[in-house]
Parts: sequence; C-alpha cells; structure tokens
Amino acid sequence: MIKSNLLAVVLFALIFVGSFSLGENSALFFNLLGMVIVLSGLLGAMFLSYPARNIGVACGVAWNAYRIDLPTHEKVIEALMELSVRSRSKGMIALEDTEATTTISYLKRTLSLLVDNYGIEEMREILETEMYYFKQRRIQHERLIRHAARLAPAFGVAGSVIGLIAMLSGIGDPDVIVKSIPIALTSTLYGIVLSNFFLTPMAENLHSKTQNELLIQKLITDGVIAIRYEQNPYRLVKRLESFLTPAARHENQYSFEEIRDKIQDMKHEVAEEVA
Repeated sequence: MIKSNLLAVVLFALIFVGSFSLGENSALFFNLLGMVIVLSGLLGAMFLSYPARNIGVACGVAWNAYRIDLPTHEKVIEALMELSVRSRSKGMIALEDTEATTTISYLKRTLSLLVDNYGIEEMREILETEMYYFKQRRIQHERLIRHAARLAPAFGVAGSVIGLIAMLSGIGDPDVIVKSIPIALTSTLYGIVLSNFFLTPMAENLHSKTQNELLIQKLITDGVIAIRYEQNPYRLVKRLESFLTPAARHENQYSFEEIRDKIQDMKHEVAEEVA
C-alpha cells in the first residue's frame, strides 16, 4: 500500500473510533458480546458458503493487494523498450539473462515463451488464456469478500434482535434491561462498520488492482509479441505509449535519437564482450 494511503487510513480510523468517546457513556459503544454475535454469525455463514481453502486464498490475495505494489505502466514500457533494443542488438537468446533477473512475474513468463521460440499465434493463445483464468480467479475472490460484506449488516441486525428479546425477557428488572441495551444497539453498528469500513473497501481495492494487473499483462503481451515480430524499437514505444494517459505520455516520451543511442550502446557492449 502507498505510504500516504496507509497514513490516511490510520488517521481517519483513529478519528472515527475516537469520535465514539466524545459523548457521555462512551463505554456503551464497546460491547464484546455484540461483536462475538456478528463475527461468529458471519464466519459461520462464510464457511457454509465456501470451502475453507477458498476463504484462506481470498484473504491472502486481498492482503497481497495491499502489501505488493504493482510496477507502473511507464516502468513496464521502459522495460519492454530495453528488451526490444537488446533483442535487436544481441538476438533473442540474449533475453535469457533478462528472464532470470526481472522481478515482474508475468514478464518472466512471457520471456520464457519468447526465448523458447514459440510461434506468435501460439504465444498469444497461451498468454490470453492465462489472463482469462487470472481474471476469473480474481472475480471469485472479489465475490467472496463482497458476499461477506453483504452478510455483516444482517448479522448486526440479528444481534440487535437478540438484545431486544433479552430486554423483553427482563421487563421489570432494570439490571437485565441495562445489560441488554448495548447488545441491541452495538450489534447493528458493528455489522455496518465491518461491512462498509473493512470488507467493501477490501473488495473494491482487489477489483482495482485486478484491472490494473490485467492492463499491465495486456501491455506486456502486446510488447513481447511486437518484439517477436522484431519490430523497430521506436515504433514499439509509440505503440505502447497508447496505454498511457496524455500527461504521462508527454513526460515519458522517448525521442528517436534516444532510442538510437540505446541501440548503439548495446552494440558497443556486444563488441566488448566478443573482444
């Protein structure tokens, strides 16, 4: 997660929780039994809906969506341009070194196909199939989290009903009524907060990261296939720049002279290695 986002989440979460203590009787907002009712009901329903393994995988994917930062489109385009220059200067076999050192897993996968000399249509079919099933897996994970977000408020209401029943059973006994009121009121609060402050944002973040990853994968697929065509690096960059916003396109624009200089530098490296 970006540091500014993390700081904002911590700040506003503290303000949100701290606002409960501004009024009188702030202790009434914190009720362990109400929280247990909401969480136990939610978890029970989730394990009834999905296998335990699917729940664990979805939680891991959601956590990684916050923990792992994706490469920017600009960095991917720069990496592809370097690959194009390297392939023209040293040949396709020279991409084996890049395959071993790159930190972008999907790029490593596409480079392995390129180095193994797969045909263009075969490469496209393999990579598009991989993107399709990646998207389907992410849809399932996102659906699981959104399902939990829909259930949480319902179990909050269930906790409130339990509290009201306890209040009715204690009519005439003020102590029972005082103990039951927090359960009736806080359960709904916990269900709403759990759904709208945690689960729904997690699902939305996962959706956003998935769309961004798919765009990066599409960018890499088109770039590597263009390299397989042995396309001119300058034409390759111009084609890949269509993925960028106009502002980013202007800031990261490579001139023909810069690309030519890169090719010349790479040729000099080859000559030095041969010597």
